Amino acid sequence: MFDSPLSASAYEVLGVDPTATADEIKKAFRLRLRQTHPDAGGDAAAFIQVQRAWELVGTPEARSVYDRGHGFGTAPGASTPEQDWSGWRAPAPRTDTRPKARAYGHPGGWRRERYLSLMREWAGRGVDLDDPYDPALVRSAPLEIRRLLADALAEEATAGTVSDLGMGFTVWHDVATGTDPREKLDHVVLSPSGLYGVMSEDFAETARFRRGEIIGQNVDGRAPVASLLARMRVIARAAKVRFGGAIIVLPDDDLEQAVTALGKVRGIPVVVVRRSTLGMVLRQGVPGARDIGGNELFDVRTRLQQTVRFV
Repeated sequence: MFDSPLSASAYEVLGVDPTATADEIKKAFRLRLRQTHPDAGGDAAAFIQVQRAWELVGTPEARSVYDRGHGFGTAPGASTPEQDWSGWRAPAPRTDTRPKARAYGHPGGWRRERYLSLMREWAGRGVDLDDPYDPALVRSAPLEIRRLLADALAEEATAGTVSDLGMGFTVWHDVATGTDPREKLDHVVLSPSGLYGVMSEDFAETARFRRGEIIGQNVDGRAPVASLLARMRVIARAAKVRFGGAIIVLPDDDLEQAVTALGKVRGIPVVVVRRSTLGMVLRQGVPGARDIGGNELFDVRTRLQQTVRFV
């Protein structure tokens, strides 16, 4: 939960300055534990965050690693082990030789490019930056820019999961659904268990639900479920195919249960899943989704291949 470009730092969760002493951090930790403890009327998710923040900065060794990895200065009295932070960079080329899913398009590509463009404009007035993924720079950027990077990372993580499922799966990334690239469909996944529209999100908070929709402070009125279904309808009409289900993928820390079924929304089964559970869901199928097999699987793949355009 602390590695998202949108998340609060461990220091912010504890309510201290990054230059705080070890004693100040310990006092803040105890105070925040009392304030957030569920038995005292606090929020369970916040209580867990406080404990995790203490694990990250509660000892000199852990704090040094955290500070170097997240762009903070060296903590007072902390050691300085070498560590390279690469979590917000584009993933390195994969060398795994196992059979992969058929994949088309560039997952997270449009948002990565948009992020770099806006970051250079904001931080360097269009000039090249030494490191546009420097943690301190990212943390100080406006929310709009950080959200682009968070979403790109989420899409890349989903793409890696689907790729590992093998040749029985076909996936199209960054699928255009109109003239506005912001309204793209993150992934279309064709599997033996069905045809799915998939949206990859990172809200850096525990997801909550109301009337078949995801809500929360960082959701910011975007209506992810409704948006996903609307984009799926565009592809379904253009390719003359029927989606069996809709899947929204969240980081594991953002979802209390591995799979949250929202039931049928506008006739389409919708589930919200933890990232680590996505592979299982795609193999077994979304509850209530229509299976695809035999000649129909080949026909659907052909229709999509002839129709899909990328942003």
